[in-house]
Amino acid sequence: MNLFNRGASPRRSATLVEPQRPDGPPEFPRPGQSEPDLRTLTGNWVIDPAHSRIGFSVRHAMVTTVRGAFTDYQSRLFFDGRDPSRSGAEIILSTASVDTGVDQRDSHLSGRDFLDSGAYPHMRFLSTAVKLAGPDVYRMTGDLTIKDVTRPVVLELTYIGYVTDPFGYERVGFDGTTTINRSEWGLTYNTRLAEGGAMVSDKVRLQLDIAAIRTTPQPG
Repeated sequence: MNLFNRGASPRRSATLVEPQRPDGPPEFPRPGQSEPDLRTLTGNWVIDPAHSRIGFSVRHAMVTTVRGAFTDYQSRLFFDGRDPSRSGAEIILSTASVDTGVDQRDSHLSGRDFLDSGAYPHMRFLSTAVKLAGPDVYRMTGDLTIKDVTRPVVLELTYIGYVTDPFGYERVGFDGTTTINRSEWGLTYNTRLAEGGAMVSDKVRLQLDIAAIRTTPQPG
């Protein structure tokens, strides 16, 4: 699968189209057991961009919060309900697709002061380990690459549920979150306020609201 093709944007109509099938699940380490009722979810999945959000929030001028999202991305997911440690995910996002609802701010974020999408058109998350952390809660460790800097992050993922939609697609839902210090990836631009604080907080909260569609038949 070409992970660099353009994905559907939330600004477009939410017409559901058949997602491309990944070439195969990525390889991940073993042991660990899952609850029996999740075994039927084992298989390959992709994120449905029309019903998902890969977003972020950051404190601005110390008194308000700016929220945004990346609207162009490709994904490959593998979930093993029998052995969660074999599950994994890869998401590649277009840095130029940052959307905070203000065009001038989006241009600044995708420009050289921040993401520099001209030189670094993509950012990538690739999981390295998954474990069951509690009922319906998973802890996914992975490498986040921004501007050619790769550092580990830990996502807390909550399983929301499973459904077969009216079109016959099998869907699962997950919510995920983590907080990073952007300066660790070289995103150091800032302006000091007269009161002594920073215009943009170093801490950025990443938020994933995921609706994933199965792309391969359930194993027998």
